[in-house]
Amino acid sequence: MYNNMQDIVDAAKSLPNRQRLVVAAAQDPDVLEAVRDAVDWGIVSAILVGDPEKIAAIAGEVGLPLEKCTVIPETDAILAARRAVAMVAAGQGDLVMKGKIGTADILRAVLDKEKGLRTGRLLSHVTALDIQGIGRLLFMTDAAMNIAPDLGQKVQIVQNAVDVVRALGFERPKVAALAAVELVNPDMPAAVEAALLAKMADRGQIKGAIVDGPLALDNAISLHSAQVKGINSPVAGHADILMVPDIEAGNVLYKSAVYFGRESRVAGVIAGARAPVVLTSRSDSHQAKLDSIAFSAVYAAGLKP
Repeated sequence: MYNNMQDIVDAAKSLPNRQRLVVAAAQDPDVLEAVRDAVDWGIVSAILVGDPEKIAAIAGEVGLPLEKCTVIPETDAILAARRAVAMVAAGQGDLVMKGKIGTADILRAVLDKEKGLRTGRLLSHVTALDIQGIGRLLFMTDAAMNIAPDLGQKVQIVQNAVDVVRALGFERPKVAALAAVELVNPDMPAAVEAALLAKMADRGQIKGAIVDGPLALDNAISLHSAQVKGINSPVAGHADILMVPDIEAGNVLYKSAVYFGRESRVAGVIAGARAPVVLTSRSDSHQAKLDSIAFSAVYAAGLKP
């Protein structure tokens, strides 16, 4: 179990084997800067697929020693993504990271039927949130990929998040299915679906977790709030995973943590594929990119028998 983001970074540094990070279209200054530190700290060994001249120039600028990396020349970004994903699919890498390429393009490579990493499951984003004052690490899903998931998709999104968190050592994570209220209101689809998710978990349709909902954000993370409102639940006040109802709610919560909580640290990974996909936003800080590599490396290590 991890109490904060630094615990995850420290765990990544102490893994018995470096995870093999394959970067698609690696000629991106912010990404290579994060890779530099991840390599220096012994978290990963780096395989950089992309334009060799641009990679060399940027590596010189950010201080990444290329003699510690493997560079695979591919000037076309789309082909670089396919090559990077195919390497991970073939067991030549443990996780893949998006470089200077569009999100849709790398996800197409991940979902390729022949050389991709598809499992038949929905892909979804899982965020680790280290927010000052909370006192523990929180996880959230899905703030980046699925726009307005239906109930069936929400089941897969929750299961993906549970699998990530369990790979990090949380034996039976507590999932709060968020809504604006704690009572089942037939006029509020998010509240109805949250209740259904809780019952589906009770019946074993979501495995390895305790799920409850609907819960509002305050009583999901604050035991005092839950007690004041008279909510009797093993999840209320103790949630490990926050399941947001749609991408708007997730996006607002994610960016609120980043911009209002100045000491907050965040990291993200795409789950549901055969290997973790490190997919960060261009506006994410260097720290967030580095934390995402560490988060994904610990997740990748936890997937192995």
